[in-house]
Amino acid sequence: MGGCFQDGVATLSCIPAIFSNVVKGFLLFAGTIAVIFIIYGGIRFITSGGDPKNVAGARQILTYAIAGLIIVLLSFAIVYLIGYLTNSTSCLETISKSPGDFLKGCQ
Repeated sequence: MGGCFQDGVATLSCIPAIFSNVVKGFLLFAGTIAVIFIIYGGIRFITSGGDPKNVAGARQILTYAIAGLIIVLLSFAIVYLIGYLTNSTSCLETISKSPGDFLKGCQ
């Protein structure tokens, strides 16, 4: 067996792949929360009834949610750029093509 597995046990060379998966998971979670807040802010904006205080609160929610979504998208771009520059994304893409390839690890 090559790559980050030796005799079926993960070695330290698996850390970049695990780190990448954890970061992507957190970014997906943060992006989902940002979209939920955009929907929530839109609903509050629509149901504000023209009250300036409610409109300002809804506008603030929308502003922060959109800023958060932009940060999440930029984070995805940075993670993929680092993966591209270190040539680690091609390894993860080949592993994901067939389940049996995961045990072979990155070469």
